[in-house]
Amino acid sequence: MEQPIQTSTVLKDVRYEIRGQLANHALELEKRGYEIISLNIGNPGLFGFRTPETMRLAMIENLAQAEPYCHQKGIFPAREAVVMQQQDRGVHGVTADEVFIGNGVSELIDLSLRALLNPGDEVLVPSPDYPLWSAAVALNGGVVRHYACRPENDFMPDIDDMERLVSERTRAVVVINPNNPSGAVYSRETLDAIVALAERHGLVVLADEIYDQMLYDGAEFIPMATLVHNSVCLSYSGLSKIYRACGYRVGWCVFSGDLERASDYLHGMELLAALRLCSNVPSQWAVQTALGGFQSIVELVSPGGRLYQSRQAIIDCVAASDYLSLQKPMGAMYAFIRLDPRFAGKLDDQAFALELLEKQHVLVAPGTSFNTPYADHFRVTTLPDPETINTVFERINACLAPHA
Repeated sequence: MEQPIQTSTVLKDVRYEIRGQLANHALELEKRGYEIISLNIGNPGLFGFRTPETMRLAMIENLAQAEPYCHQKGIFPAREAVVMQQQDRGVHGVTADEVFIGNGVSELIDLSLRALLNPGDEVLVPSPDYPLWSAAVALNGGVVRHYACRPENDFMPDIDDMERLVSERTRAVVVINPNNPSGAVYSRETLDAIVALAERHGLVVLADEIYDQMLYDGAEFIPMATLVHNSVCLSYSGLSKIYRACGYRVGWCVFSGDLERASDYLHGMELLAALRLCSNVPSQWAVQTALGGFQSIVELVSPGGRLYQSRQAIIDCVAASDYLSLQKPMGAMYAFIRLDPRFAGKLDDQAFALELLEKQHVLVAPGTSFNTPYADHFRVTTLPDPETINTVFERINACLAPHA
């Protein structure tokens, strides 16, 4: 018998458990006839959220112009709309030449790390993180150095820990704000400290800001690009979350800061963008309409709005439980929930998630999926309606009660 085909060794450091074994097991259970409540992915369209109609119409009206390849950086109206948004936020010196449109932020993360890293180069990544960041660093030959964002510190970055991790091989620092999975929204003081560290060590700042307008209870989002002047900043956002258009696969990456220093980096990024020809053209025509139109997300995250009420339902359910605790999420569409210390040694996050799925038919993402050193958290999305959320937590409590 011939030897089985071996996968690339770089995959040994790649994890994406959000769509991993638990999610596959949930699909198997659904095939057997079970109804699974899936809370593992922030996918608004699955929970009844619609993309604004004006964006759909913009795509339809421009379909005739969407058949050829476009420029590798994206169509000009989309890139110019991103520039206008940056200017409105106080980011200066950016033109359409510094904007790249991609097939979601995910593709742009991969391209920007591929253009930056040599084998063995190090990148500071938060823990917990969105695991694509750690995976993309590894896939592009880099080494991840996770800096602590501890629950007891409201999931804020530990600047001293970041400083200790910097070495001569460190090339960049990743900032996810508002944060996925914790929902933390970083203060100006914290962001200023990260920028000072990056500029002191000549690091590129990679700012994942896909949830930039999804804020609660007066939380303030501060664009990283408004603070970075003497280093290079890449800001990532897109249509997936704020505009509920995950399937459109449209993201953008904006270079700002010391653009003279970034000249070669920009050329490398453009080369990689050209190799994939261009990103999906029809949905790029929705960008200008999205960024220039009415922002319905404001109503959704305000008191009485669907996202606000669902988030509040989770906060209330956790407060009423004897088995759970939560740092209140101030942004994004997730809650990162902690199991009570009494379960330590009896039920870690992976075992809990598997039992919850098999016995209660609820799918959540274990906390260790987000590269945490602790195994007592799990993430749920705040997208379901409050009634569904109440049902979910009844099942969670029923799952935990026998172990208490």
